[in-house]
Amino acid sequence: MISFDWALKRLLRNKANFVVLEGFLSELLHRQIVVKHIGESEGNQTNNTDKYNRVDVLVEADGRELVIIELQFDDEVDYFHRMLYGVSKSILEYIHKGESYSKVRKVYSINIVHFDLGKGNDYIYYGFTNFIGLHTKDALELSEDQYERYGKTCPGELYPEYYILKVKNFDDVAKNTLDEWIYYLKNNRIRDDFTALGLDKAREVLAYENLSEKEKKAYETQIEIDRIRISEFETVQYKGERKGRAEGRAEGRAEGEAERNLLKAQNTQLEADLKTAQAEKDQALTLIARNLLKKGISIEDVSDATGLSTQQIKQLKIEN
Repeated sequence: MISFDWALKRLLRNKANFVVLEGFLSELLHRQIVVKHIGESEGNQTNNTDKYNRVDVLVEADGRELVIIELQFDDEVDYFHRMLYGVSKSILEYIHKGESYSKVRKVYSINIVHFDLGKGNDYIYYGFTNFIGLHTKDALELSEDQYERYGKTCPGELYPEYYILKVKNFDDVAKNTLDEWIYYLKNNRIRDDFTALGLDKAREVLAYENLSEKEKKAYETQIEIDRIRISEFETVQYKGERKGRAEGRAEGRAEGEAERNLLKAQNTQLEADLKTAQAEKDQALTLIARNLLKKGISIEDVSDATGLSTQQIKQLKIEN
């Protein structure tokens, strides 16, 4: 089965295959979507030197709605900002100078990410703009005139909506038809028992054996490019981790050596202080012993009072 990213770039732009994308969007948005046009995008690869990291397409759906579909494989720290930029850019590109704000298109941003974007364990996240009263806690709604004009009940229905599909978090248990699409996005495989909208056509369009020889060669080339890219990424990551561990060990050794040198210096200083203190103590005891001997105190009593040996006392008596 052909991967979804390659299919977006090569196969699903054919109007005869729009039904596949319509099925995916209908399952995700929970209503029937009709694809009118698929725009070209800077992310579409045409040769091996083009950037490979993402695929993004702009779908113009029935009802003047725009749908951005992006696939991202490698971690990107500012990806949330890029989502916002993509939506803003599309809004500006699809409104002509001088047109009223009512001509602003409704935009859906659908992001299929193969890395851990943000912190969250779910595999589908949905973003919607809502206005809540700070005091009354009620949700702001459109007026009757606005409802008649736009057919919407709340401002959020006019604003962009965001979907993030963290496919790696999917547990491969398809509990509904949308999960069947998530299963395919993650595993590049459509099970025979899947019934989601668009998957019947996808089985036909995305089957490798149904590709032309030229398409097969292009797909195999892309697979090899992806394999090399993943290998290079893992190599860089491994080298970075190994360098980090080596630097950590070197830093640990340096810190350990510095700590040992510090302890050694502290011990040396302590020994010197002890020797100085002992010398001062001996000097004081010798002075006391001399004074006691001058007063006629016996050698034995002076030894008991000062802790000096009788031999040391005798020597002091001779010196006196």
